[in-house]
Amino acid sequence: MPLGQAISIRKHPTAALRVFLGIHMDTVYGVDDPFQKVEQVDYQTLRGPGVIDAKGGLAVMLIALEALERSEVAGRIGWGVLINSDEEIGSPGASALLAEGAQRNHLGLVFEPALEDGAMVSQRKGSGNFSIVIRGRSAHAGRDFHAGRNAIVAAAEFASACAKLNGMIPEATINVGRIDGGGPVNVVPELAIVRVNARVARRDDQSRIEMEFDRIGAAVAARHEVSVQIHGEFLSPPKVLDDRTRELCAGIEECGRELDIPIRWRGSGGASDGNKLAAAGLPVIDTMGPRGGNLHSPAEFLLVDSLTERAKLCASLLLKLAGGEFAWPTAS
Repeated sequence: MPLGQAISIRKHPTAALRVFLGIHMDTVYGVDDPFQKVEQVDYQTLRGPGVIDAKGGLAVMLIALEALERSEVAGRIGWGVLINSDEEIGSPGASALLAEGAQRNHLGLVFEPALEDGAMVSQRKGSGNFSIVIRGRSAHAGRDFHAGRNAIVAAAEFASACAKLNGMIPEATINVGRIDGGGPVNVVPELAIVRVNARVARRDDQSRIEMEFDRIGAAVAARHEVSVQIHGEFLSPPKVLDDRTRELCAGIEECGRELDIPIRWRGSGGASDGNKLAAAGLPVIDTMGPRGGNLHSPAEFLLVDSLTERAKLCASLLLKLAGGEFAWPTAS
């Protein structure tokens, strides 16, 4: 699959303390999607494709860095920006760049949108996408029906068994998102593909989910006399709330108090590039963007005043880091 180019910028790379800043430029809206227009609904609301996820985050990041570079402490911290083009499909092209950024820097800020009420995300579930390819045997649906092996029926059983895993593993969710296959209704279908997304709160549950998929696949293959091949993996491991992340949360809370911006934290089932950065060992907060809602829908909106609010919050954090008011260790 062709992927767009990422943008990588580094400044003051030899500074003792270095900060990673990142967000994506891609959206879920293709060129043929009818939702293309940005409009100002009222003085407070912009509606349009990607305005909150995550073009608003790009604006917040830019304004905060401009404030840092105009300050007296510019140059006392280094920063690296990564703007990637494939986050909405799991950042397959940017994963190596994210890992490199995690190794070069001491903490990270990702500009995904804050939640609509202003809360920020403390921890995230891991996410994996899987494609289950089931091959049966085609046959004439009238003359030779019993000689066929119906891949769609086997796929439906696999999908139903996946759905039953919900509730078996605490906090895990398994979503069957799509089934492809079949053709003329007078032919027993020989091919079907089940596409599944799985979310887990703990790393150990990743292998458990994969083992359950293998178990279901073996049972379906034996019962229907078909072949079952499982492709995919967990591309975004769970992002847990560890001690260093808690310290970063506390620093952001202090900035919020000074700016009269209440900061609250909640966990999220959604994954972001923050999952990959955290898995590479970087303490990261990944909801530094503005407030808005209805992501991935034709009602997606951005609350305009939150652009200034979140830019001030980020700039305050960067200035405190550069000025030494918020001391951050530079050794792992």
